[in-house]
Amino acid sequence: MAVPAQHAPQHAPDVRISSPAGRWILFTTVLGSSMALLDSTVVNVALPRIGQDLDADLAALQWTVNAYMLTLAALILLGGSLGDTYGRRKVFVLGVVWFASASLLCGLAPSTGVLIAARALQGVGGALLTPGSLALIQASFHPDDRARAVGLWSGFGGIGAAVGPFVGGWLVDGPGWRWVFLLNVPLALLCAPVAVRHVPESSAGAAHGRFDVTGAALGALALALVTYALIEAPGGSAAVAVTAAAGVAAGVAFVYVERRRPDPMLPPDIFASRQFTAVNLVTLCVYAAFGGFFFLTALQLQVVAGYSPLRAGTALLPTTVLMLLFSARSGALADRIGPRVPLTVGPLLCAAAMLLMRRVGKDADYLTDVLPALLVMGAGMVTLVAPLTATVLASVDTSRAGLASGINNAAARAAGLVAVAALPLLAGMGPDAYRSADAFDAAFRRAMPICAGVLVAGAVLAFATVRRPVTACRHPECRTHGSVTAPPLEPERGTTEP
Repeated sequence: MAVPAQHAPQHAPDVRISSPAGRWILFTTVLGSSMALLDSTVVNVALPRIGQDLDADLAALQWTVNAYMLTLAALILLGGSLGDTYGRRKVFVLGVVWFASASLLCGLAPSTGVLIAARALQGVGGALLTPGSLALIQASFHPDDRARAVGLWSGFGGIGAAVGPFVGGWLVDGPGWRWVFLLNVPLALLCAPVAVRHVPESSAGAAHGRFDVTGAALGALALALVTYALIEAPGGSAAVAVTAAAGVAAGVAFVYVERRRPDPMLPPDIFASRQFTAVNLVTLCVYAAFGGFFFLTALQLQVVAGYSPLRAGTALLPTTVLMLLFSARSGALADRIGPRVPLTVGPLLCAAAMLLMRRVGKDADYLTDVLPALLVMGAGMVTLVAPLTATVLASVDTSRAGLASGINNAAARAAGLVAVAALPLLAGMGPDAYRSADAFDAAFRRAMPICAGVLVAGAVLAFATVRRPVTACRHPECRTHGSVTAPPLEPERGTTEP
């Protein structure tokens, strides 16, 4: 997805999927995007071992997750624009190399401070390569093959998301948690040369507008300050209050700048669509709950239930597998009955799943305690994710569908970021809670109803505001999806449907 550019590539795309060039492009883009997708899911499984090895408190573990999400959420809209101007292949390769270099630093980190800084750098690389991989497909494949190419890209990426926690658990149990990050280095050494040799360059050139660097910086600053205030709030110092106020001020400045710029990263007028605004609010509720759920569940399974990292990673597979198998069918059903029911029922199913997770305590049995909750969770996510994406795209003009998808994706990541920062505070988790099975279990049981309540709020909002879109609207190309951290990105397709 090249966002927010709305210009065609310099040359008409003509690569066919069946050609060697097409297979190389798919291989490269799937491999590159999978690196970023894997790191957004596997790290949760490694957190207890990271904490033990680096003597980290809970706040440091929160930052290990949030530093990555912070820079990725803040810069993903800007990343596609850079590729449009300077060359999509060039920026994609830069993102792969950047991501691998930051991963190497993560793997060698001697302290939590270095690890957190490296994770933030990883997010910058992810913001360059994630939209760049999809933009390369858009710019390279013949129009008759592009929908299939995007489908293969999203499907193989979903498989990567499914195996991520399993691979992460296997690495943590085997060579150690550092290899969760070091694995990216050989993948990048394979991906970057193949991209340079086999992927054609494309760009929008001078047609693209100026970069909204100020907006991106203010957005990142606002998220960082608010996140810091939430994570450090248990200390109750005056610095926390000052930081929170500064975060709100940065957010206000961001809105002011975006309203004044002629070519903003986040055009305020796109929110003139009431349905687009409403669905993004539903997205904030849903993905805030998901972010908090998957962060705490990976810890609960290991700290309280006594699972190994490999067993904990494997335990989470059913949710993603269900999304891979049934997300396309869910999208087709929503086309027939409209998005209102799926966007209401889906969050309610997920809320029920989170209440069921309160049964997972010490010596929890997988088949009777863990699996039922994850199956209900998967069913809820299947029900809502595809209709949510379709409704976002249908809420704006087709010429802005790629931008709308990018905003929705960034909103979901920002919601997960805030949830990981706020949920331990709301659940009363102390800095050493994850070192005590009893303390963590008690806090986990308080956290799940909070997540469920946020999901119920999202369901009520969807029921009250979402309506069936008009028939002449953009439909998703990414029909198969396996990521649990954000809705799928969609490519920019210009002003008309093919």
